[in-house]
Amino acid sequence: MSNNRNTLWFRWTAANAFSELIGLGVTFAAIGLVISKFDTLHITGILISFIFTVLSGAIEATIVSIAQWWAMHPWFPTIERFAWWRATLVGALIGYVLGYLPSTLMSMNQEATQTAQAEPPEWITLLLAAMLGAVAGAILSFAQWLILRRKVKGAGVWIPANMLAWAFGMPIIFLGMDLAFKMTEIWQSVLVIGGAILVAGIFVGAIHGRFMVVLAGDKYLRIP
Repeated sequence: MSNNRNTLWFRWTAANAFSELIGLGVTFAAIGLVISKFDTLHITGILISFIFTVLSGAIEATIVSIAQWWAMHPWFPTIERFAWWRATLVGALIGYVLGYLPSTLMSMNQEATQTAQAEPPEWITLLLAAMLGAVAGAILSFAQWLILRRKVKGAGVWIPANMLAWAFGMPIIFLGMDLAFKMTEIWQSVLVIGGAILVAGIFVGAIHGRFMVVLAGDKYLRIP
């Protein structure tokens, strides 16, 4: 791979890592602050928390999409920043709805029946996280693929690329969240969550960044 392609990969990986750290970190902080204001033990509070959580996905989508566009623009100059942001936003909002809906329904059922849900073993949780990541990756990348396919031959690999990337990234985030809840100090929890998001962002960016490099090859580019 040429130095030019290496540059794209490093830019893309770094952009994804730090934008996820900032975007997802701010999103988690906003969710935590708002949810703490509501009584999530009642159905109304659960629904309000769900709606806000979904809408907060716009924070992550905006920061990540701008960083991704900056990283890819020299190799894909015909892809507009607004189009990439819009595609990323649509995918993120749908992903947040589908991602948080099961836990929301479980919380509502728990409130209605007054029965506590048993926690599954950690290996099952991580396996489910990987499966969730694969599904989320497909949802997040579908709208982006609609943009890429107009400009790049072979753009169909972008969806499985994101599925693979998030199948690795999501368990890392879950591990970080689980470890953070075991910390005794708030600053420790923040550092653990931040570290997990950064590591996940590196893995995710590095994996689908390789596919982005392939798409940037001369034989794949379409004539504008």
